[in-house]
Amino acid sequence: MTTADDFPVAAAHRPLWLITLADLALLLVGFFVLLHANQNLDRAALMQGVRAAFGEPAAAPRPDPLPLAAAGVFNFAPGSARLPGSPGSLVAWAEEASRDPRVTLRITGAVDGSPADVDRATGSAAVLAADRARAVAAALAPVANGRIIILTADRPSRRQVVVTLSLTGESM
Repeated sequence: MTTADDFPVAAAHRPLWLITLADLALLLVGFFVLLHANQNLDRAALMQGVRAAFGEPAAAPRPDPLPLAAAGVFNFAPGSARLPGSPGSLVAWAEEASRDPRVTLRITGAVDGSPADVDRATGSAAVLAADRARAVAAALAPVANGRIIILTADRPSRRQVVVTLSLTGESM
């Protein structure tokens, strides 16, 4: 018959919470190492590497377009992407400018940063800025189709959309 004295004494072990805490601490250290490693990341080289991994031919680097002139649509209603007036003068300006095939139109939407100036469905300021830019792009599409780039502003400024006429330097 076996008694409790016949079994070896179990070695002292660490509590489970301590192991979990150590795992979380190592994950946190790994995250900070990842952040530090990506601090000076060359995004163009990264994208070229991703393209190469998927068998896409390497794209020739394109120079940043040279901005020549700008116009805009201002005073959007808070939380709205509806154009505040007729874009007739902006369309005429873009039509004249887009006669040159080297010209692109960079359309940048912005919000004012207030709590009221967000997309009502999502609560996102970035979505509202993109919707404003798309509304202006839709008005300009007949005159510059295929040469429109839609962007959103990095930081709040005004309830506006700025259209920048840029020279790409080569014919399209």
